[in-house]
Amino acid sequence: MNERFDFNETLKALQSGLPMSGKDGILAPLVKQLTEAALEAELESHIANDVLPNRKNSKSKKTLKTSEGCIELDTPRDRTGSF
Repeated sequence: MNERFDFNETLKALQSGLPMSGKDGILAPLVKQLTEAALEAELESHIANDVLPNRKNSKSKKTLKTSEGCIELDTPRDRTGSF
């Protein structure tokens, strides 16, 4: 989750006529950021509630198919593979 959603740039892009939805739409980075943040939080909760010792183990690429197009996500993984 390296890129941050820039609201000012989004407003400029909207004013210039760029599409709001779709793979290259203005909102795609926001959807990506929100989804990755939710997955990170869910993994943190999963690890905290796990009875056996477990921890984060990098990320893997997944493609989220939406009605607006595909978004590539960096999804977190845990060491035991239970998430």
